[in-house]
Amino acid sequence: MIKFSHVSLIYPNSTTTVLEDLNLTIAEGEMVLVIGPTGSGKSSLLRLINGLVPHHTGGILAGDVSVNGLSTQLTKPGGMAHLIGIVGQNPANGFVADTVEEELAFGMEVLNLPNDVMRKRVEEVLDLLSLAPLRNRSIATLSGGEQQRVAIGAALVTHPKVLVLDEPTSALDPIAAEEVLSILHRLVHDLGLTVVIAEHKLERVIQFADRIVYINGEGVANVGTPEEILMQSPIAPPIVHLAKALGLKEIGVTVREMRRMTTQYRDIETTSTVETPPTTSKVITFEKLTVSYGDTNALNSITSEIFAGEVVAVMGRNGAGKSSLLKALAGVNQPTGGSISLLGKNPFELHGKQRRETIGFIPQEPSDLLYGQSVAIECEQADRDNELTAGTTYAVLQQLVPGISTATHPRDLSEGQRLGLALSVVLSSNPSILILDEPTRGLDYQAKNELTRMLINFSASFGKAVILATHDVELVAELASRVIFIADGDIVADGSTLDVLLSSPAFAPQVAKVMSPHPWLSVKDVVAALEGLQ
Repeated sequence: MIKFSHVSLIYPNSTTTVLEDLNLTIAEGEMVLVIGPTGSGKSSLLRLINGLVPHHTGGILAGDVSVNGLSTQLTKPGGMAHLIGIVGQNPANGFVADTVEEELAFGMEVLNLPNDVMRKRVEEVLDLLSLAPLRNRSIATLSGGEQQRVAIGAALVTHPKVLVLDEPTSALDPIAAEEVLSILHRLVHDLGLTVVIAEHKLERVIQFADRIVYINGEGVANVGTPEEILMQSPIAPPIVHLAKALGLKEIGVTVREMRRMTTQYRDIETTSTVETPPTTSKVITFEKLTVSYGDTNALNSITSEIFAGEVVAVMGRNGAGKSSLLKALAGVNQPTGGSISLLGKNPFELHGKQRRETIGFIPQEPSDLLYGQSVAIECEQADRDNELTAGTTYAVLQQLVPGISTATHPRDLSEGQRLGLALSVVLSSNPSILILDEPTRGLDYQAKNELTRMLINFSASFGKAVILATHDVELVAELASRVIFIADGDIVADGSTLDVLLSSPAFAPQVAKVMSPHPWLSVKDVVAALEGLQ
């Protein structure tokens, strides 16, 4: 179905090739996963499939890419629209209509399909992706995860033979992600749909993949089965790292396989002690907080406190009200009722330098914070604003996402690199409170580990608090000391990370599922517990 023949790609002003002499054939009805570090070229490989690279992006391409016998060298992306559905990293950039139903119909209108066919397919996709309750909603009012489902629906509704997805589950809660991936898996098996996915959250998608293409960032792409690639790859989901830490000869790519391989470790009796964190001063207080959009309540009179040194994860399904809470705390969206106190101050009355030193806020779309013409300009401006030594912000960026050229325009960075740049700008001001909305979208495991380390160090310094909304349960297991779980605008759970995650099968991390009933959330927990027995 898809054939790469001796494909090499290099962008102007780049010193390294993105791909070097890649030969790859993807059969009809195959699901292929593309993995690699942030900025290694995963998105470029996906865009080669429908000709967006190099027709729209520039770059020098050698070799040939063909889909269903059509060469992308000879056919422009528009000529592939009936054949290939594509969902980009940021779905909001691809929307052209105002409402969900209009967006689903648009692609079929372009292909000039009859009205009765369009109507039938729209209904099918609304049911398939559980979008029926949202059909008349304005796309602008949807949460990031809901927009992601609409974008996937808009790609599926034209009945393409090939579906190309860039980070399709990055904004989805664990349950929605599993539903979407299961649907794609069913379409692969039942209809022979060919699916190519680039994804960083391997723990979600690895069990569905037939093969993996691993791009190492230096032009080399290795292709093989999940077991072959993950055994050698530094990028792997937690259960693979668990298998390596336990010295197992084989790795399992599903929780079920790993449970069979680790029976002897689950039979070990251990005594676990849960440490009670020392009480510190209150940093954030909100009482009877209500946020409404028109007649709809996003938050229903919720109350809680956050203390110095805490890293608090706000979790819940898409549209539960997580972003509404964070925007209210950051002083971005005015609440309808209730009160907010940040270190005794009202966030809506903070301005200029006082605001930067009190609140660091990164929204779901980090580009909103970036307005310089290059990475260098962004970093230099942050140094000047925060009265720092020249090069301080860039040094933070190099820790988070190394290797970014200072001459690059922020809009030309990958999603993960852009997030790293926004984080660096905000962290360099050393705010007392850091508020992050989906901070790991587009970040690979290495960048996530670095982010975890930085946030733990940040919160450990006196008087600092971190609050983040995320669907990344693996990040929460490693990073958060406490979880606030929101459903339909209400706080339904608020407690230690261990208690909240273990009480929810859907939100439990991989290691917890494998090692249950032991209360271990991460590979680090397992290793520490087993070492304690020796």
